[in-house]
Amino acid sequence: MGQGGIAVTSPQQTTTPTSISDYDSPANSPEMPRRPGGLSDGPNARSKTITVADSGDTFGVLNRHPAPVDTPEKSSDQQSTKVTFRVGVSEDKNKRCRRTMEDAHSFVYDFAGVKGQGYFAVFDGHAGKHAAEWCGQNFHEYLLDAILTHPDQPIPDLMNKTFHVVDSRLSHLAQAGKTSSGCTAVTAFLRLERGDDKKGYLNSGLQPRGLMEGRGEEELEAQTALQPGSRRSSMGGGTSGQMGGAGAPGNGSSSSGSLARRMSSKRIKDFVKSLTGSTSSSNKDDDDAVAEDDEDVIKAEDGTKVEAIDPGENPSIKRVLYTANVGDARAVICRGGKAVRLTYDHKGSDAQEAKRITDAGGFVMNNRVNGVLAVTRSLGDSSMKEFVVGSPYTTETALDEQDEFLIVACDGLWDVCEDQEAVDLIRQITDPQDASKYLLDHAMSNYSTDNLSVMVIRFTHA
Repeated sequence: MGQGGIAVTSPQQTTTPTSISDYDSPANSPEMPRRPGGLSDGPNARSKTITVADSGDTFGVLNRHPAPVDTPEKSSDQQSTKVTFRVGVSEDKNKRCRRTMEDAHSFVYDFAGVKGQGYFAVFDGHAGKHAAEWCGQNFHEYLLDAILTHPDQPIPDLMNKTFHVVDSRLSHLAQAGKTSSGCTAVTAFLRLERGDDKKGYLNSGLQPRGLMEGRGEEELEAQTALQPGSRRSSMGGGTSGQMGGAGAPGNGSSSSGSLARRMSSKRIKDFVKSLTGSTSSSNKDDDDAVAEDDEDVIKAEDGTKVEAIDPGENPSIKRVLYTANVGDARAVICRGGKAVRLTYDHKGSDAQEAKRITDAGGFVMNNRVNGVLAVTRSLGDSSMKEFVVGSPYTTETALDEQDEFLIVACDGLWDVCEDQEAVDLIRQITDPQDASKYLLDHAMSNYSTDNLSVMVIRFTHA
């Protein structure tokens, strides 16, 4: 039950609209060669299809909702008592003004293998869709790797580190793939912490891939690429196949607090094929490939099962929301009916940002960096990296019962809607999917000229 007795209902199952998909230009066709990073040459950025799990456990799958809790029977012990938020996402190319879709989004329930944790992000691309699409597929894995590699470091520091490592990887891919696209980014990590020591929970079954040290990138991209024949279930708790890395089983025994993984020889062969660029003989989409095999095994194309640990009902547990952004994608929280912005708009019109750029030898003309780019910070944009940096603005917010919902959206919404207006428009809409659609429709009706991606996360409180 939300603030003021607001009931939180489950989201409807949605899929990425075909109008913004690349299905008409498959990446494995002779005309559309695969780029480095597993990206296609189609015009539109694709986010992984949104699906709904059969139970309360999502196993950390990217863009997967837990099953809805509609009846008392479904709220039994088999349903997770740690589903303390619900996500709704709406997107639109805005074909009236845009020929292509360059936005991507992602979310993960039970992020990092801990029940009740969450990851939410929107990436707004420019000069092409590659940077945004890559981030939608991979950014959460880099953040997870940072947490596993440096468990004692503050989360804002880890988010900053993640942004810089991702920015470096995008620059490498841009050089290899002869593309210079970039994207603004807004990311949020909802973390469970113990008492006042700001210590989080770690799933002992998860091990880092080495992404923070520059290892395992190609293996990850082979698993998360949205390519026909090589699509993989992307686990916020780690997807490492049988090759090690984040999500690889630890040395401890398999229990309710650890990760269990079993792979048949066929799945191992399929995984190796994906790394070498071979296509699978099966055309079945991996989004429908997770199913129970027996009591211990979850079937997925990479054979992965991630069991999230449950911290229990300890009253000393705090929920802390960490955000980080570059550019003008924005996160706004509703606290007791008041809009509180958690991000900072990095634009050429900002005096501090303009000074930083001129001090570095660049210039700002018509509020654009070197007369070209309207944002002063981004991921990618390798050709302008000397001036358009990837250093994020970070915030830390301890949640309480006043915090009702979070809006994460690209500037397509914020160009035509003030923060408080957005909060007022959806405060009484209990279903986050309906709320996100309402904000999208509002932006369209107010003549937004950009792609639109709107995510609403509604919190529940004990």
